[in-house]
Amino acid sequence: MNNQVIKQAIGIDVAQKELVVTIGRLYSDLSIDLFARRVYHNTLAGFKQLVKWVENVTDTAVERRYVMEATGVYHEKLAHFLIENNSQISVVLPSKISNYMRTLDIKTITDKTSADAIARFGLERKLDNWEKPSGVYGRIRQLTREREQLIEQRTITKNQLHAEQSEAWPNSSTLKRIQQHIEFMDMQEKEIVKELTALIQTDQSVSNAIELLCTISGIGKLTACTVLGETNGFELIRNKRQLTSFAGLDVIEKQSGTSVKSKPRLSKKGNRHLRKAFYLPALSVIRSDDHFKDIFNKLVARHGIKKKAIAAIQRKLLEMTFIIFKKQVPYDKLYYKKLESCTSTTL
Repeated sequence: MNNQVIKQAIGIDVAQKELVVTIGRLYSDLSIDLFARRVYHNTLAGFKQLVKWVENVTDTAVERRYVMEATGVYHEKLAHFLIENNSQISVVLPSKISNYMRTLDIKTITDKTSADAIARFGLERKLDNWEKPSGVYGRIRQLTREREQLIEQRTITKNQLHAEQSEAWPNSSTLKRIQQHIEFMDMQEKEIVKELTALIQTDQSVSNAIELLCTISGIGKLTACTVLGETNGFELIRNKRQLTSFAGLDVIEKQSGTSVKSKPRLSKKGNRHLRKAFYLPALSVIRSDDHFKDIFNKLVARHGIKKKAIAAIQRKLLEMTFIIFKKQVPYDKLYYKKLESCTSTTL
């Protein structure tokens, strides 16, 4: 019996300006051959050249799947282009590829070895088809990120104002200009929130999801919008562990045999917008919700580090948004205690 090709995968390592591509095939004896590699520009012209090349070097009678990581926003145009061209595509969380690469004993990580690993991953695993997320989620993400950047700029400007006011002889015209700049940014923030509110009302399912998330202690509309926008409505998330890893709130610890090589710490390798969005809500629930307050106090009593305890609460709140969204039930303290019955939080 001939050793036939039963599956083909196009692994793409996506960067801001280029696409590093590896094509692999899986044979009936389960052997893998990575047989073609190229680099293309991350542009529409590059997408067209990529698809034409793939069609020329692969077997059209055998399943072909494009596989890439969810790399911020850089993969999105390519993913939409491939979907519009009726291609099978899978978008994978970066943590999955990172964990897989560790099993391959790769000594040096480059764009080429990453593309090779992504192609292998696509050949070895049964992956879900990626579907276009709701356009509303993408626009929500744009607006919440714009607001976040605006607030960061306003904080810097307020610090400048404070520094100028603290001088021995402050310049009155400088103070006036700085104050006008702050007032302008205040006005812009109000416009963004107004636009965000109007956008949410255009999609009833999104509006309902935000209302549900806002039943969680400490979660307001802006935090709910951020988590839905940054996760595309939890599009790639299958469980709480994946979500915390995606946000960089997962705990990593280096071990060798029975010895611990380093203290447990947050990876901080995920979505910084999610981590930041849950910081103030975590402080709020520590003050207002007895359940979260109890977790916080126990953690501080255990290791004495408040920052680590706050990060644990951030993680708990983030996980709760996923549970509420998937189960489509409002949050209440008794339900949460049943669901999370005596689950220990480690950090």
